[in-house]
Amino acid sequence: MGNKVALHNLGCKVNAYEIEAMQQLLEEAGYEIVPFEPGADIYVINTCTVTNIADRKSRQMLHKAKKMNPEAIVVATGCYVQTGGEKLEKDEAIDLVLGNNQKINIVEALSEYAENKPGHGSHVIKINQTKEYEELSIDHTAEHVRAYIKVQDGCNQFCTYCIIPYARGRVRSRNIESVLKEVRALAEKGYKEVVLTGIHLSSYGVDFPEEKKETLLSLIRAVHEIEGIRRIRLGSLEPGIVTREFAEGIAALPKVCPHFHLSLQSGCDETLERMNRRYRSGEYRERCELLREVYGNPALTTDVIVGFPQESEEEFRKSYDFVDSIRFYETHIFKYSRRQGTKAAAMDGQLTEAEKSFRSEKMIELHHRHAGDYEKSMLGKNLEVLIEEEYTKDGRTWYLGHSREYIKTAVPKSEAYGVNDIVIVKAEGFLEEHIMTGEAVE
Repeated sequence: MGNKVALHNLGCKVNAYEIEAMQQLLEEAGYEIVPFEPGADIYVINTCTVTNIADRKSRQMLHKAKKMNPEAIVVATGCYVQTGGEKLEKDEAIDLVLGNNQKINIVEALSEYAENKPGHGSHVIKINQTKEYEELSIDHTAEHVRAYIKVQDGCNQFCTYCIIPYARGRVRSRNIESVLKEVRALAEKGYKEVVLTGIHLSSYGVDFPEEKKETLLSLIRAVHEIEGIRRIRLGSLEPGIVTREFAEGIAALPKVCPHFHLSLQSGCDETLERMNRRYRSGEYRERCELLREVYGNPALTTDVIVGFPQESEEEFRKSYDFVDSIRFYETHIFKYSRRQGTKAAAMDGQLTEAEKSFRSEKMIELHHRHAGDYEKSMLGKNLEVLIEEEYTKDGRTWYLGHSREYIKTAVPKSEAYGVNDIVIVKAEGFLEEHIMTGEAVE
């Protein structure tokens, strides 16, 4: 077995974090990381199963890897692996299967595979559903200025459309000291922004025993103390976590960015009921108002599913009007995807692809309008921008980064600042749609 490893990730920020952690384990063990193209000895594909398309892309990447080098070892890991079952075991393209909680054992699994190389078909590393948090960690990241840090895994919610609790298991929170150690190591390497992320971030700490009680708020407060970190961003939140105590608690921490992703899924109460979501639209609105009360004009972003089973024209209209009334900065639209094994897949009243597409397009138009309105509300204001990269347009070079609200912002390239610097930019206009621009303020 050669030592050239190519890795490919599909899916969410948690998966992206885990593949970076696996890469670092492989590098430490002496493997050489190479691009995902022909010539590697080992291909690791971190799969996703959130939609049917994700399943298909996962299968395509596994087959692509085997085509690139039929002699290579193809390793399948991630969420599709947890739910794919026999299909995977029969798949000739896959040599080694690692469950989500076995990613930390990638090095041992490869050496075990090399010693006991079986014939065709996959060699499944037994997936044990662990109760403990799996201690993966990173000390650098592909995004050179912003580090995503996984603090929690699993979900106990069982929304009727979602396969993820089956793929990721129950809630497991990461020991607070382990998170702080990782953040300190990243701060020492010069990272200025950390994003706390998880499968169900709002559940952080619910699995800890009474004497070790931590919450997402206590975790954020602890991360806030670390020198060198200038910004803390939060991954997707459940509306229920935004109590007055939480909102005022984070508002008192200047490093926390005024950018909150509150998962909605539908603005119609009947649909929320069928989805088994734990709130209704009125409560959701109150949480948004609370964040606006303590922050003024924060960026509120969300996810919406269109075409959920039995969603009538009237239900869609209610959801659309609700989304319109909240005036989100960004709305991520998903057409409902039927996942075998979930309650919603067995529901009557499945909608056609054409109906879902029509509703999706209407919501996407709304998203662009609201995003533009929010960006225009920033004209004339000072944005604090973390520079991430150079960007050339029409022969002119800019520095591009994100404001605390996560608005993409361009500033003319200058000797006075560079990548990973934080610059105050007076927003004066738009370089292109959804990219603001202005001069740096001395």
